[in-house]
Amino acid sequence: MAKRFFAKNRKFFSWLLVGGLAVVILFSESYWEQKGIIGSVVFVTGLILVSIAIVGRLWCSLYISGYKTDTLITTGPYSACRNPLYFFSFLGGLGLGLASEMLTVALVILVGFALYYPFLIRAEEKKLHKRHKNNFEDYMNSVPRFFPSLRKLKESEEYIVKPIAFRKGLFDALWFIWMVGILELIEALHECKVLPILLRLY
Repeated sequence: MAKRFFAKNRKFFSWLLVGGLAVVILFSESYWEQKGIIGSVVFVTGLILVSIAIVGRLWCSLYISGYKTDTLITTGPYSACRNPLYFFSFLGGLGLGLASEMLTVALVILVGFALYYPFLIRAEEKKLHKRHKNNFEDYMNSVPRFFPSLRKLKESEEYIVKPIAFRKGLFDALWFIWMVGILELIEALHECKVLPILLRLY
């Protein structure tokens, strides 16, 4: 019951977490901002993770767009792990937390992901098992659930892409870099004294 509830309300809980963090970030300053190179290193690390997330999500969308409902995809990123979209989303969320230069925000995202997404993944696995039965069992037994294994990566020379479905997936990946821009804008508004700083977070 709990798995079904979390899976059904996935977007609500995601936006609840995003909204809560957005309010905190709007009125918070990073402790590391005053520590010279440390803040820059944290920001660049976050930007690297966001970049990997964007490329990874586009890679996943290329393979799964238009096929998710009826076909069990087991090539490309789906040959390295069973939930690559969630893995790259995790990297992107963690990257955004670090791009805020507040390790507290990154930690909240990490904990939120660890608490919520296992329910979602198990609920989706149940659906896939019901739809694909033995094929999915074989897939489960040979491919890791979350963290990719590059040794298992398999890609064919050609793959039929459904461009209309893929185009929709493009925007799901791009919002990560847009969020980095928003974080920089908030920092500028703090420096201009347009937004008050009520908290100073590590």
